[in-house]
Amino acid sequence: MGERYWLWVGARLLVALAVMAWALSYLGTGSGEKEFQKTLDAMKQVHSFRVAYSATPPNQHNELLYEVDCNRDAVHEQFRYAQTGANAPPEFKQDKMIVAGREYDRQSDGSWSKPLYSTSGGSAKWYCGSLAQGTDSNLLPQIATMIKRGIIQKGDKKTVNGVRCREWMVAMRGAPSGLEHDTVCIGLEDHLPYEMTVDWAHSRASFSDYNYAIPLDLPEAAVQPASATN
Repeated sequence: MGERYWLWVGARLLVALAVMAWALSYLGTGSGEKEFQKTLDAMKQVHSFRVAYSATPPNQHNELLYEVDCNRDAVHEQFRYAQTGANAPPEFKQDKMIVAGREYDRQSDGSWSKPLYSTSGGSAKWYCGSLAQGTDSNLLPQIATMIKRGIIQKGDKKTVNGVRCREWMVAMRGAPSGLEHDTVCIGLEDHLPYEMTVDWAHSRASFSDYNYAIPLDLPEAAVQPASATN
């Protein structure tokens, strides 16, 4: 009887140790927080990138494209908004360029002109400055906030736009309804984010062309000062 008792106690201890080891693999160092810190550090070295975003709220389809070139202080923004269903109005499109803080709208003939009213977001200098400081840029995934407020779990490996990455599931503490659960796919080699999804409206963003020379059709008025100086 005594021998059986100690065998039972030993088995319970082994189970308890296994549970503790599993928990520590997520809560201790070397867990998702450590991997996300590598991502935050890798993003500090980014000076150009492309973001393609889509969402499908009820009876809508939204698409956005951001192309950011820190070296030229240029941001290219394209936005498409379409309602679905009977008697839906024509879709709305916008093509915008922000160079050194100056905003230009694409016209129907392909030319650029200054808008009557500015509606742009941040400049490339602002986005790139945020990345270099390790703070959230609002274009790439909010890794700094996820480290502070997220419960991070490791997922499977997959391929996004030809890049092998690992998916991480993030549950955000205190997030509004519909924004609590995110996934981020982080590159296996460079630790940079390549895809993010959010519960709200089937939102998905893909990230690509890190540190590549992105071809941008800059407005002539934006490059004239530099040409004159040269």
